[in-house]
Amino acid sequence: MRIATWNVNSVTVRLERLVAWLERSGTDVLCLQELKCDLAAFPAERLREAGYEAVVAGTGRWNGVAVLSRVGLEDPVVGLPGAPEYDGVVEPRAVSAVCAGVKVWSVYVPNGREVEHPHYAYKLKWLAALRGAVASDAAGERPFAVLGDFNVIPTDEDVWDIGVFDETSTHVTEAERAALADLRATGLRDVVPRPLKYDRPFTYWDYRQLAFPKNKGMRIDLVYGNSAFADAVRDAHVDREERKGKGASDHAPVVVDLEPMG
Repeated sequence: MRIATWNVNSVTVRLERLVAWLERSGTDVLCLQELKCDLAAFPAERLREAGYEAVVAGTGRWNGVAVLSRVGLEDPVVGLPGAPEYDGVVEPRAVSAVCAGVKVWSVYVPNGREVEHPHYAYKLKWLAALRGAVASDAAGERPFAVLGDFNVIPTDEDVWDIGVFDETSTHVTEAERAALADLRATGLRDVVPRPLKYDRPFTYWDYRQLAFPKNKGMRIDLVYGNSAFADAVRDAHVDREERKGKGASDHAPVVVDLEPMG
């Protein structure tokens, strides 16, 4: 069983790349983030033609998430239970479903912007809500994983140069990393992709300043699985090829292969 996560940075702009990648990669379940479209504009019919059902949350702004599955999609949940508001709105940043016996959450954690910005406090509240929402499944026996764009760099080794961050920078603060540690403490493990071309499996590269060719990246797209999920992992990698070429997202898919369930 192949499960992946990908911040697609506009599902409508990248639709043809998405469909081609699904076919080429043989992915069974895909967690998408940053759809940038509302429900009416989501290409459900095109994806259905490709063999995938979908559970979707989106409002047409710069967020939005989905789970795509060609192996069944049961018990869909739209929205994160207990999610905080930002500017009076509960944003569409989480969906979940059970696919062939594996429960997955697709999450798009708030960016945080700057440490003194209200969005940073919102980010920490959102991560706390995520911990509360997944704790029961994380400790359970059913295979379970939270996948997505966490907008947190777990360790200094997960970025090309930790020195580019200062005291105003998000993504690397002690509080953000502590929130990830609290999430893992529910019973989740970080499924770290094996490096392919380079010694560190980055998942995001800025469009500017030739960041991708220079491999100035960071690992912020994560797969956190409980014991039943993590013990079944036989391989994991970042598909850097999908970051190449005209019209690519600034994130690459993270792909996890599981041993057959049941």
